[in-house]
Amino acid sequence: MDLFPGFAPLLLSFKLAAITVVILLLIGLPLAWWLAITNNRAKPLVETLVALPLVLPPTVLGFYLLILLGNRGPLGRFWVETTGHPLAFSFTGLVIASVIYSLPFVVQPLQTAFEQQGKKYLEVAVTLGATPWRGFFNTVLPMARRGLLTAVVLGFAHTMGEFGVVLMVGGNIPGETRVVSIAIYDLVESMQYGAAHRLSMILLALSFMALMLVFWVSRRWVSHD
Repeated sequence: MDLFPGFAPLLLSFKLAAITVVILLLIGLPLAWWLAITNNRAKPLVETLVALPLVLPPTVLGFYLLILLGNRGPLGRFWVETTGHPLAFSFTGLVIASVIYSLPFVVQPLQTAFEQQGKKYLEVAVTLGATPWRGFFNTVLPMARRGLLTAVVLGFAHTMGEFGVVLMVGGNIPGETRVVSIAIYDLVESMQYGAAHRLSMILLALSFMALMLVFWVSRRWVSHD
């Protein structure tokens, strides 16, 4: 008998959240920096698209992602023709959906942090002989560390707690797409309240500790700045 039926979904959720955050940082850092310094007319449109997952019902976003990633969708059809495997109802599909769904939770804290310092520190670093890339990573990014920490924690925690989007795009395949939020739902449906309570408490504790970490580290950094 499995004394902890949510262990495998919990590990899968950790894996999904970790991969999603790494991808989001690769996308979010340059995007947030561009949004922070640009005067381009397209900026409001890009900011709206980034923030859209905040206001869209998860089932609506999941539905359109399912169409996009499905075998008849443009991305899903290309993926099947290239790899021979479907994109919808797969772990890879979950990663793509999670990146889109959690994008504002990473981009917005970074954008705010970058806007607070502007371009002046990067320009000073460049005048002292640093390349733009070196100036960004050695000067701009360390000064935005509070925003970076917030982005990582919120992106990870938000991905861990996904339900509607992952259910629409990934379904409920054990070992492949059955993440912890779906496992909790299944346990409640089957009236296994004890197991559902244990999983829920783990997520509650993780969320509490993540937020405590952000507030504690940010306060220490403020006191040392």
